[in-house]
Amino acid sequence: MTRQHTWAFTLLELMIALAIAATLVVFAVPSYRNHVARTHRIDAASALYRAAQFVERAASDGAATLPPGLDQTPQFGTPIYRLQVLPADDTNGGYSVEAAPIDSGPMRDDACGAFTLDATGLRGNRSGASRTVPASGECWNTS
Repeated sequence: MTRQHTWAFTLLELMIALAIAATLVVFAVPSYRNHVARTHRIDAASALYRAAQFVERAASDGAATLPPGLDQTPQFGTPIYRLQVLPADDTNGGYSVEAAPIDSGPMRDDACGAFTLDATGLRGNRSGASRTVPASGECWNTS
């Protein structure tokens, strides 16, 4: 009588494979989330520069609102940040542009909060509530 061999995983092999997979998930998921958040921040910063260029060009027309496409980031699709032109005051050089996270978006609880850029080139962040904002270079990806 010959006996057929069946090939299968033993319980030990299965437990080792699950342990390896769990370890990868523990490290990979937070890293992926940090990468996605950093990408959204970079997109908001570049959108502010585009909006500032538009405001500089449109300064002679007196346009205080951004056209569709420049009023959100990403330009197309579901918005993550809303952009708006803030009024002039004594410190901002004539205008200030702000990118604020959407209340229902993935960046609503981000420590960097809203990004601001004014006519003098001053970059900043402000956060609602009592959260502390990281250093500007960390949020604007310059550090």
